[in-house]
Amino acid sequence: MRLRHKPWADDYLKENDQVVVQEPFEWKGNWKSLFEHKDQPLHLEIGSGKGQFIAGMGKQDEEINFVGIERVKSVIVGAVKKVVDAQTTNTRLVNEDAEDLRELFGPNEVDHIYLNFSDPWPKNRHEKRRLTYHTFLEQYQDVLIPGGEVTLKTDNRGLFEYSLMSFSQFGMIIEEVSVDLHADEDPLNVPTEYEEKFSAKGQPIYRCRVRFKT
Repeated sequence: MRLRHKPWADDYLKENDQVVVQEPFEWKGNWKSLFEHKDQPLHLEIGSGKGQFIAGMGKQDEEINFVGIERVKSVIVGAVKKVVDAQTTNTRLVNEDAEDLRELFGPNEVDHIYLNFSDPWPKNRHEKRRLTYHTFLEQYQDVLIPGGEVTLKTDNRGLFEYSLMSFSQFGMIIEEVSVDLHADEDPLNVPTEYEEKFSAKGQPIYRCRVRFKT
């Protein structure tokens, strides 16, 4: 899908600096100081898209601080609007292509990572690009607290099965698995835009929550 260029996006992101972190790499090791309640856990979403999940989570659980990363400028503006409209103080957004999270976050700085509807990269030659490939898991382990958790949601069964295998091979502990999340009726689930789209077509949503060993 071709993304429409939004020439006003740069100004919009700068104008909303109460939500958009302007110099994110300068906050490495000090992310919690950005928030009103600095002692709260820090949760990170990689690939926030238009922001329905991160804005919803911020409103649902005000005792957690949230950071969402989205590399596409024309997409993140939608997320910014949702967070602004939610009127929360516990959610920040970052417009960067964070190929290595260790450049953005210090060791043990994050409590939980969310991977929502990441690109499945189905071809074998693209395996290294999958966000659950072992080199990414190494990054997550470095920036997460000991015993930190990762939650994955996807509509792609191939990616889901691959990820479960990758988590297990890395020595992670699988805490929760759902092969039809909406049938399980989790009242605390905050859906993404993609999730609603796929679920409306009758496609099952897969979710797992895993943690690193302490």
